[in-house]
Amino acid sequence: FIAVASGILNELYILQSIILTLETFLPQVCIHRVRSCSSIRFIKSKYVCVFDKSALKFSHQQRLFRTSIFLSDIFNIKHFKLSDIGEGITEVTVKEWYIKEGDSVSQFDSICEVQSDKASVTITSRYDGIIRKLHYNLDEIAYVGKPLVDIEIDASKGVASEEDVVETPPMSHEEHTHQEIKGHKTLATPAVRRLAMENNIKLSEVVGTGKDNRILKEDILNYLAKQTGAILPPSPKGEIIPPLPKSETVPAAPKDKARKIPLPVSRPLVFSGKDKTEPITGFHKAMVKTMSAALKIPHFGYCDEIDLTQLVQLREDLKPLAQIRGVKLSFMPFFIKAASLGLLQYPILNASLDESCQNVTYKASHNIGVAMDTEQGLIVPNVKNVQVCSVFEIASELNRLQALGSAGQLGTNDLTGGTFTLSNIGTIGGTYTKPVILPPEVAIGALGKIQILPRFNGKGEVFKAQIMNVSWSADHRIIDGATMARFSNLWKSYLENPASMLIDLK
Repeated sequence: FIAVASGILNELYILQSIILTLETFLPQVCIHRVRSCSSIRFIKSKYVCVFDKSALKFSHQQRLFRTSIFLSDIFNIKHFKLSDIGEGITEVTVKEWYIKEGDSVSQFDSICEVQSDKASVTITSRYDGIIRKLHYNLDEIAYVGKPLVDIEIDASKGVASEEDVVETPPMSHEEHTHQEIKGHKTLATPAVRRLAMENNIKLSEVVGTGKDNRILKEDILNYLAKQTGAILPPSPKGEIIPPLPKSETVPAAPKDKARKIPLPVSRPLVFSGKDKTEPITGFHKAMVKTMSAALKIPHFGYCDEIDLTQLVQLREDLKPLAQIRGVKLSFMPFFIKAASLGLLQYPILNASLDESCQNVTYKASHNIGVAMDTEQGLIVPNVKNVQVCSVFEIASELNRLQALGSAGQLGTNDLTGGTFTLSNIGTIGGTYTKPVILPPEVAIGALGKIQILPRFNGKGEVFKAQIMNVSWSADHRIIDGATMARFSNLWKSYLENPASMLIDLK
């Protein structure tokens, strides 16, 4: 250690310069402390260096203080910062280092791989030099704009000055980065730089034909062709010309005209749309509450297909009579009435379970809800007391509910008190689905679209059938699979043989 006495009385006089030499200039200099005594200051140094007053920071008020020196001015150490990789990413996780401290790197050498919440990115070096420090360990969080590694630059290779080393601004994968080469700005994409590196081409020797003299992929290929005499492959976006017969030859185009043909340049699409945030209100707010409660119910699913060939014919026969009565007759009244007849045999599906799951309440009324898609959102009005209604009465009530629903005028009584629900999603499309139970109900059915499909009759003959798929969901806490299957089979028998409903009608 070397002690240098400087300073008398209460003032720390200017340290002019202290020059000490080592045979090997160490890569890092660390001045640990300046210890203050009554009239002499001792500088305790681990390594030997050259510094002056501008390199020191001290406090006259302190008896014991630390100081530091700007090493980058002496060793030409560059702080390689993590550039903005786009898409609003501000931090990444270091997943793998391809280098270690002391390794030599060249431009475009892989340094590390980082992982954002959207993709993995390989970071490459922009300098030639020696890795002096890794600022992060594996699986640590690295921040955009903060140093990633320290690289000691070989000054003999004419590296750009510190002010030329600028972090790239936020950019997408199609935007371009730049670096300073031999005093002028060279514009090129990372892919073009990689192509140049793989072919040992200096970008400063290539003339760019893009905007602001940007170097394009075609410029690299043209430069390579001039050096090797190779024939360039056609541009992937150029026109595809079918090969001519062997007997025909293509006349050579004049050189001056060939040079005037512009190369296709990819331009990013510009989209000016903006995101919009709005509060959840009305029926949507109610749906959020109901569906959140439905998540607590363990759903059991069951599906089947129904042959509606006879029902389709029956409806066609009854439509004129319904029109005379001023009623629009759809398939839904038949589905609802058949469900009510089935609920008479399996009342557990027309029940409710209390919040403590200790009591089951069997509902006397069959208030069967029908899911409707309206401009205000999904609503489920219900037809009251279906067990005492005829098919025409059900059809008339459905007409009323649909008219009020379209006008947004349904009352509270129409929307509450349901005990069982059917959703006719098939009017929009689809076959099978997974309906969600509406609490406090314990079962729901979803009906698919009616399709004309080939089926076999009892004699093994193929015939044209009107097939509809049905999907059931039941609360598995109180309804087992066998009960749901038996109810579905009974409901199916009523629809496949509509005359059988007459037996159980009251």
